[in-house]
Amino acid sequence: MGWFSARYVQNTSDFAVGGRSMPLMVVASGLFATWFGSETVLGASTKFTENGLIGVVEDPFGAALCLFLVGILLAKPLYKLNLLTFSDYFKLRYGQTVERISAMMMIPSYLGWIAAQLIALATILHVVTGLPMPYGVMVCALLVMFYTYIGGMWAVSITDFVQTIIIIIGMVLLAYLMVQQVGGLSNVLAKTPHGFFNILPKAGFKNHVEYFVAWITVGLGSVPQQDVFQRIMSAKTEKIAIRGAYVSGVMYLTVAMLPLLIALCGKILYPELLIGNEETKQMLIPKMVLQHGGLGLQVLFFGALMSAVLSTASGAILAPATVIGENIIKSFNKNITDNQLLKSMRWAVVGVTVASVIFTTFNDSIYELVSQSSAISLVSLFVPLIFGLYWKKANTLGAIASMLGGFGIWCGAQCLNTAYPSVLYGLLGSVAMMILGSSVRKINKKVCQIKM
Repeated sequence: MGWFSARYVQNTSDFAVGGRSMPLMVVASGLFATWFGSETVLGASTKFTENGLIGVVEDPFGAALCLFLVGILLAKPLYKLNLLTFSDYFKLRYGQTVERISAMMMIPSYLGWIAAQLIALATILHVVTGLPMPYGVMVCALLVMFYTYIGGMWAVSITDFVQTIIIIIGMVLLAYLMVQQVGGLSNVLAKTPHGFFNILPKAGFKNHVEYFVAWITVGLGSVPQQDVFQRIMSAKTEKIAIRGAYVSGVMYLTVAMLPLLIALCGKILYPELLIGNEETKQMLIPKMVLQHGGLGLQVLFFGALMSAVLSTASGAILAPATVIGENIIKSFNKNITDNQLLKSMRWAVVGVTVASVIFTTFNDSIYELVSQSSAISLVSLFVPLIFGLYWKKANTLGAIASMLGGFGIWCGAQCLNTAYPSVLYGLLGSVAMMILGSSVRKINKKVCQIKM
């Protein structure tokens, strides 16, 4: 399908946003598939079995919140601008300096996200075939890179649509079979500890702060993500862009509950599979299916899981590659032709994939890799984006101060091991620097006017 899609790619618009010609279900499926990946099936399910419902506030609940917010806050104003990247908006609103800074902030935020998907894909191959993890990462990286390089957004959108169908069918059937093995949904609920499904925080100021941070890390942090932006921009009309975000939010909030239910059934039936380190625990569902499921069940699950992770990985690779071409290479080469820009985006796909493969050696926790990726965009890009859209007084100085200040404060808080989550310090710092930076310019203007 990726190879077939290449025939539709004639220019950078086709490669980056599918020529803005996608219908509602393709847009919704793309947004859904962007989120429904390794962290949903493997990472979140592990957190759920350990901590209950409150352990997965960040994903899937925060992720679903992000999709709804994109429909409410971004789809309408940004679709009208006919842009290829978020950094294009920053250039339009604040100038070229902010465009370049935003691009440099955005690109690294994807490496952890892509690395998480590659680890998940390699883990699947390791569990099923015994292929060592490093080789699995290389094989899967080459696979995803190939069809993304060839077809861009056309390949990503068409494969995502088919993969979404496989995901939903596979997860629904697997969840049904697992619940039946436990003895029905009533037995599942009866065998879970008291308070397991509580989604509200415990008493105490710190608990409430951490709960708030869990909601906003992905819920707000992923709003300025390029892969989400590209899916919105690929819509045929403005209404489809808005509705696509809402439909995908509903899809994610419902379908993402299925891996949690499957993992809970696995914990009840085979608690011994949860013994071990983080990497071992993440393999609860795959090992359960392999050891205790028939061939048909295995085909259903691994087909759905591979589909989920491939769709997330392809969109995540395409996003920074588009930014590199549009906002880095084109920014420094004004005379570049559209054909040359298209080639640069394709080579950027290769570069991003290689960097992500290297990144897989830094952390083996899928959930944490995704969380860190969202944190970077939250502390550096969210505030300039929202203030730029809805606060007329926001200016270039404020945007630069917000991006660099928020990111710097977040890094400092990470190093100091602060009492509260470091992302909260970064976000508050980003807001403060935006307001302060935008105000300084006005103060200087008033002083000059008084002197004159």
